[in-house]
Amino acid sequence: MTLTDRLDQYLRTAGLEAVWFARPNSFAWLTGGGDNVVDREGDIGVAAAGYDGDEVRVITNNIEAPRLRNEELDSDVTVETFDWHAASLAEAVAEASPGPAAADFDVPGFESVDATQLRQPLTETQMEQCRELARDTAEAVEAVARKVEPSHTELDVTAVLRQKLEGRGIATPVVLVGSAERAQSYRHYTSTDTELGDYALVSVTVQRDGLHVSTTRAVAFDPPEWLMERIRKAARVETTALAATQAVGRDGGTAGDVFDAIQDAYAEVGWEGEWQNHHQGGATGFAGREWIATPGSEAAVTLPHGYAWNPTIDGAKSEDTYLVSADDIELLSGTGDWPTETVSAVGYDLELPRHTVLEL
Repeated sequence: MTLTDRLDQYLRTAGLEAVWFARPNSFAWLTGGGDNVVDREGDIGVAAAGYDGDEVRVITNNIEAPRLRNEELDSDVTVETFDWHAASLAEAVAEASPGPAAADFDVPGFESVDATQLRQPLTETQMEQCRELARDTAEAVEAVARKVEPSHTELDVTAVLRQKLEGRGIATPVVLVGSAERAQSYRHYTSTDTELGDYALVSVTVQRDGLHVSTTRAVAFDPPEWLMERIRKAARVETTALAATQAVGRDGGTAGDVFDAIQDAYAEVGWEGEWQNHHQGGATGFAGREWIATPGSEAAVTLPHGYAWNPTIDGAKSEDTYLVSADDIELLSGTGDWPTETVSAVGYDLELPRHTVLEL
């Protein structure tokens, strides 16, 4: 089903004539990767993309229109403009749209739409974009991780990593570098001036063309005896989550069913209840997580789609982005040039080579 097929079905079901998207991830989804962001602190971009059952068109102010036409949008996308001083984006959309309509931002008189389900599953083009993004991300993360030293601070590594990624056109909404000290204290080790010490975890969630990829690598200089074992066990939980994702997406069920398998896996590897200390991840794509699995979650598990599970065990983490389909579980965020260890899922007939610790 194409994007417009999904939107046609949505418009029919909702009894609407048009739908509009100004949030950056959904704008990118509808326009094939177009970027409507100028100010990264804003939730809403400088343009809105709409669909009325016939065509996709974009509304923006006269400041942004030339750049969007020339650099961000296909030539067949109609761009309509308004004077920047005469109206807001919401007012311009309300004026130009047929009604009734919906939008993913506040437009007077419009209904609200959540694009999360519309963005799943990924199309063939989006899957290829995600493969390229994941490959570029893994190459950048691993290149930086190979050169870190115990005396480097978390902020030192973060700065180099952001530069490496941004140089490839990859936005960096989440870059976490955890020193040995802080990775054992916090699950989200936001970077500080603490030196890395005995080992480090490097975690990113990045974005390009609206698509997101997440990955984590562990490097060690004088690793604690338990580090390798805990990463192995976290990897078994992750592998279990991937196996359950495929089974549920193929045979029926919900994200809550996948979460049940995650809970069982933690118990099997000797860390029952550890899931309570950090979210476990979920579906990725046009958001860092389109949904995060929770106990009893009713979120739909769609295939083929991107999934990034990120189980943690007290100072250790296993995380990569995979494309899961009915007949394949494809690692996206890998280079083939990092140490791996094959681990088995709990309760499923699946083994995967998972990234482990690089000792420097």
